[in-house]
Amino acid sequence: MNTNILILALCMIVMLSYLFNIISDKTRIPSVLWLLATGILLKFLDQTGMVSPAIIDKSVEVLGTIGLIMIILEAALDLHIEKEKIGLIIRAFSSALVILVVSSLSIAYLITGWLDESFINSLIYATPLSIVSSAIIIPSVGKLKPEKKEFLIYEASFSDILGILYFNYLIGTDQYSLNYGLLYVGEMLLSMLVSVGVAVFLIFILHKIDIKLKFFLIFSVLIALYSFGKLIHLPSLLIILFFGLIINNRQLLQIAPKIDKLFPNNRRFKTLEDQTKTITLETSFVVRTFFFILFGYSIDLEKLAQKEVLIVGGLIVLTLVFIRFVYFSFQNPKESTLPELFLMPRGLITILLFYNIPDEFKLSGFNNGILFFVILVTSFMMMIGLFTAKTVDDEAT
Repeated sequence: MNTNILILALCMIVMLSYLFNIISDKTRIPSVLWLLATGILLKFLDQTGMVSPAIIDKSVEVLGTIGLIMIILEAALDLHIEKEKIGLIIRAFSSALVILVVSSLSIAYLITGWLDESFINSLIYATPLSIVSSAIIIPSVGKLKPEKKEFLIYEASFSDILGILYFNYLIGTDQYSLNYGLLYVGEMLLSMLVSVGVAVFLIFILHKIDIKLKFFLIFSVLIALYSFGKLIHLPSLLIILFFGLIINNRQLLQIAPKIDKLFPNNRRFKTLEDQTKTITLETSFVVRTFFFILFGYSIDLEKLAQKEVLIVGGLIVLTLVFIRFVYFSFQNPKESTLPELFLMPRGLITILLFYNIPDEFKLSGFNNGILFFVILVTSFMMMIGLFTAKTVDDEAT
C-alpha cells in the first residue's frame, strides 16, 4: 500500500472517531459500537484480505496492553478519594467483587456442562467474560447524574483491577492450595508497597524536572514496569493505579508527612495533574480507537450466526444480567436497578485476557464467536441502559 494512502487512512480513522464521540454524546449510542461497526465494514470492503489475521491479532494484543494501562490510569485520574465518598467506594468495590466472583463461577459451571472440561480451565475462560469494561464505561457515562456516574466509574475500575488479579491467580499455577493463595496475597501486598513507592518516585521526578518532553518518558516507564511485572507474575497494574490516584489525590501524601514535604508547591502539583489528565485522555482515545476498529475487523460475522454461539452466548448474557439484577435488588431494594443493570459492557480487558490464556489452559472446543457475541450484546445493552438513564441535561430541562 502507498505510504501516503496509509497515513491518510489512519488520520481519517482518528477524525472519524472524534465524530463518533460527538454523535454518541447526542444520541447516547456508545462510541464503541460505532468503532466496532467501522471495523466490520472495513473488513467487508476489503475483499482482498490486505491485512493478515496474524498481524491483526498481534496488533490487537499490543494495543490492548497499552490501552489497558491507559484506561486504568485514566480511571485512577478520575477517582477522588474523600471521606464523604467512603460509602460510595465501599459499595462500588463490593459490587465489583461479588458480581465478578459469582458471575465467573456461574459461567464456569455453564462452560463445564457444555464442553465437559475441567472446572478450573472453564473458570479461566469465565473470568474475562465476568469483567465490566472501564474502557467503555468511562467515556460513556459522562452525562449521567454525578452519583450514578461516580459509582459506575468506581465499579468498572475495581472490576478491571480485581478481574486481572483474579485471572493472574488462576493462571499462576495448576496446583491450587492454601499455601499458594497465601503466597499470592503476600506477592500482592508486596506489589502494593513497591507500587506506592514507585508511584511517589515517578511523581517526584515529574514534579522536579523542568524539561517539557517528560510525560511520554514516564508513560514508557509505566508500560515497561507493567510488562516486567507480567514477566515475573506480579500484579504490576497496581503501580499504574497508585500513580494515578496520588496525582489526583494530593491529600494521600499527607499520610506520610516527610514525603509530603517533598512536594511543597501545590500550584505546580495542580499543573502536573492537569497535564497528565489531558495527555492520558488523548492517548487513551487514540489507542481505544484503533483497538476497537481492529477488533471489529477481526470479528467473523458467520460465527455470530452459529446456533452454538447464539445459545451459549445468550445463556452467558442472561446469567450476567440475572446476577447483576439480584445483587442490585438486594443492595438497595427501594431503588430501581436501572440504568446500572444494563451498564455492564465487556470489552478491552475481556479481549486482552482471552489473548493471554496460556496454552495449557486453553479449551479446544470453545467457540470464539461466543466472545464476539457477549461483547456486542452487552454493548447494545449498555446503549439501552443509557437511553433509560436520567442525565444532567434532563434535570436541567
